[in-house]
Parts: sequence; structure tokens; C-alpha cells
Amino acid sequence: MNEIIVYHGGTEIVDKPECRLGRKNLDFGQGFYVTDIRDQAVKWAKNMSRSRNKPALLNCYRLNREAIIKEMHCKIFDSYDVQWLEFIIANRSGQNIAKQYDYVEGGVANDRVIDTINLYMAGLMELSTALRELSKHRPNNQMCILNQDIVDKYLIYDGTEEL
Repeated sequence: MNEIIVYHGGTEIVDKPECRLGRKNLDFGQGFYVTDIRDQAVKWAKNMSRSRNKPALLNCYRLNREAIIKEMHCKIFDSYDVQWLEFIIANRSGQNIAKQYDYVEGGVANDRVIDTINLYMAGLMELSTALRELSKHRPNNQMCILNQDIVDKYLIYDGTEEL
């Protein structure tokens, strides 16, 4: 089995993730978010810890990404491009176009790029300018699992580390 290590940072132990409990109107829709970038998950956990006044926790998993891509309906973004930008905007605007997929992977609309996205959404920046600004950044990877069958079949909990 070809598994990768993924992380979910927060303030709760998540040994049995449930996709339906994710917040609405996020980058890739309502689902369970993980990343293969440990530092990114640690940063997220520490930010949540400060705002909730709870310990920062790093939930660790093994994910059979290869099987998911082979067997499920997936959308994978390799860069901050026009398709990624339109997808993010649609989901953040409540259109929930992610619901047509089981799994979505790609760059995070984080603090490095959110100003560009907001300016473009407000009509204060042209598409070509927004894409030029986005191209200056290498995407941090996030994976959104939208189908509970993927969690149940391809995501294996490996424990939680207090940070």
C-alpha cells in the first residue's frame, strides 16, 4: 500500500474524523482537511490554540492517496491558477461546487495570498493581475476529504501529539 503521512492541526483529538462536521464555505468545501506539510499543520494548531485557549494538538494519519486518486472523483490543483482561483471563490461564496467531488487537493488560500483573492473578489483587481500576484507564491498543500467512505477506507489514525 502506498501511504503518505498527513496531519490535522487543532485543539481536539480527531481519531474518527467525520467529513460532515467541517465548516461550510471553506476553500475546498465542507469536509475533513489534512496536509502533508507538518509545519503547516503545527502552525494552524498553534493559531487555534491561542484563539481557543486550549492545548495545540497535531493529529497524525496515514493516507492512501494513490488509491483515492485511482478510485474516487478527485480534483487536484497543481498551482495557483485561474481554475484554482475560481474554485476557491465559488466555495467561499457559498456555491459549494466542491460537493461534486470526493477529494480535493491544492494550495491553501492563506495569509500570503488572501489579500489578492479578496481584491479580485471585490472587483478591485483584474484577473491577470491577480494571477501574476498568485504566481509569486508556491502553494502550501491541503487535502479536503469530502466523502466519508474515503476516511473510513483510506485514512488511518496514527495518534495525536501535543505541541
